[in-house]
Amino acid sequence: MQASTVLKFSTDDLPARDRLPYWREVFGRAVVKVDLAPLGETPFRSQSRVRVLPDLNVRSSHATAAHVTRTPALVADGDDKLVLTIIKRGQMRATQHDREVYLDQGGAYLWSNALLGDCINPTEMDLITLAFPRRALASSVVDLDRAAMTLIPKATESLRLLISYVDMLQGDAAPSSPELLALSASHVHDLAALALGATRDATETARTGGLRAARLQAIKADIMANLTQRSLTADSLAARHGISTRYVRSLFDSDRTTFTDFVREQRLRRAYRMLCSAAFAGHGISTIAYDCGFGDLSYFNHCFRHRYGATPSDVRAAAAQPR
Repeated sequence: MQASTVLKFSTDDLPARDRLPYWREVFGRAVVKVDLAPLGETPFRSQSRVRVLPDLNVRSSHATAAHVTRTPALVADGDDKLVLTIIKRGQMRATQHDREVYLDQGGAYLWSNALLGDCINPTEMDLITLAFPRRALASSVVDLDRAAMTLIPKATESLRLLISYVDMLQGDAAPSSPELLALSASHVHDLAALALGATRDATETARTGGLRAARLQAIKADIMANLTQRSLTADSLAARHGISTRYVRSLFDSDRTTFTDFVREQRLRRAYRMLCSAAFAGHGISTIAYDCGFGDLSYFNHCFRHRYGATPSDVRAAAAQPR
């Protein structure tokens, strides 16, 4: 099993006169399997990052206004992938097989490469597209044909969790081993099926697979965003995410840690980075401890020494020594 492939594309790397022809011939038709015509007077620009996983292509893109089509010539290539498109910013009107869907920020819909279709993107936009072989979702979704070209509202919980999970896969925290990447792809399959209308068996599978993994990822992201708040508790997290405190704790149990241990570890890592940074040389150790969410200095010192085998003062002094 091989690690995933990551492809990056930007029209900014090309001379202005070559941007549209290159996008259409190399990236558009070969990678995303569509044709494109710019809209408006704004010069065409596009940036994409594609991660190739088992039975899954994840693409994060930014582009100027455009008309995108799946033409008869492209449909003749035999590609029958299903593409779940999520609008993170902007608007879109998509038409396929006499069905039409309108999207704005946060919404999503499913499109089939086996059919003719076109999309109007009237403004600059940021989007996520997830391309699956049809077989990857066929047995997990109640009715794929009915699910296609149907708006998935942005308030749908499984869609929100899917967006958060895909953002992780496209970021620096993405897993690197082939085994974890395959598991991540499986989690995305679970979440996509839930958003589209999963069968009973697929729903049960997702509860212990993709749904659970995505909720844990969302909880961890929330913790990192609020790490400096001493009021951060499992109860407050549970309330924000609409789940029970017991479930929050069980998520960390399945990750072989606890909520308390995870929060303490992240706060200690933040303190360590601050102590080693010249930017915080003028901050007292007590200030750093409190800024990292610790409410008691002696507890912070005890935890820090236990974690790093040195006092905060020792770490700061060592970092200040010339290398």
